[in-house]
Amino acid sequence: MRRGTLLFQGGRGDIFEKYLEAFDHWHRRGWHISSFDWRGQGGSGRFAADPRVGHVEDFAVWVDELAGRFAALRDTTPGPHVVVAHSMGGHLVLRALIERRIAPDAVVLVAPMLGLRSQPFSQRVAARIARFMTRIGRPERAAWKHNERPSLPGASRQKFLTHSLERYDDELWWKTQKPELALGPPSWQWLAAAYRSTLDSFAPGRLESVHVPILLICADADRLVDPESTRVAARRLPDARLLRFGVESAHEILREADPVRLHALAEIDRFFDERATAG
Repeated sequence: MRRGTLLFQGGRGDIFEKYLEAFDHWHRRGWHISSFDWRGQGGSGRFAADPRVGHVEDFAVWVDELAGRFAALRDTTPGPHVVVAHSMGGHLVLRALIERRIAPDAVVLVAPMLGLRSQPFSQRVAARIARFMTRIGRPERAAWKHNERPSLPGASRQKFLTHSLERYDDELWWKTQKPELALGPPSWQWLAAAYRSTLDSFAPGRLESVHVPILLICADADRLVDPESTRVAARRLPDARLLRFGVESAHEILREADPVRLHALAEIDRFFDERATAG
C-alpha cells in the first residue's frame, strides 16, 4: 500500500537514527519516509568551534532549510505529504506554518518546544537573561555543562527523556559507534534565539492563521519543554487536536515504554487516516 510521504524532524541535539523504530512502523503502513539532521548537530556538522556545543545564530536558518527540503519533497514524492516533528523540530515546523513556508496536508507535533522550561523565571524574564549573557561573553559558549537542561551533578539524563532503558541505551549505542553525532548543552546564543522564536510564535493572530490540521501530543510531566505552551497552542490553533500523557511519559514520547509509545503511534495513524488524504 502506498500511503504518501512523511517527513520526520527531530529536536535539539537529536539524530534521526534514534527514530528508526518509528520509521519502520510508518513504513509498514505505506509511508515513504524522509528525515535529516538539522545543520549544526547530528551528522550535519557544527556551527560552533566547540563541537560539543549546540549553537545557532538564528532559528531562521533552520526554517529556511525546512522550507527548501519540504518543497523538494513535494516536487519528487507522492502525496499526501505529512510532517511529524519532535521538540525543537515541532517549534520549527509550527513557525514554518505560521510564516507560510510549508504547506503539508497534516502535521503532528510531538512534545513540541513551543515554550522552554525556565523555572524559577518566566519565559520572558529567562529570555532577557539569555540575551544579557550573549553580551557579556562569547555568545557561542555553553550555557551549562551537562545534560539537556541545567541540573545538579549526577542528575539522570535518562529520566528527563524516557522511562525505557532499552531505548535510552539504543541512543547511547549510536553515539558510541559514531562519537561525532553526540552533542552537549546549547550555547547562550541558541537559548536567546530559542526564546525569541518561541515567544514570537504566540504573538496575537499568528497561531490563529494556521489552518493545517495538527495533532499535538504532550507529556504533562515533561521536564525539558513547557507543556502548558502546547495546551495553549491547541486552544488557539483553528484545526488542532490534543493528546496528553501524564507521569507515565517523559519528553521522548515516541521513544517511551511501549504503553505510551504504542498509544501515541496509534493516535498518529488514526489522525493521518482521517485528515491526510490524497488529492
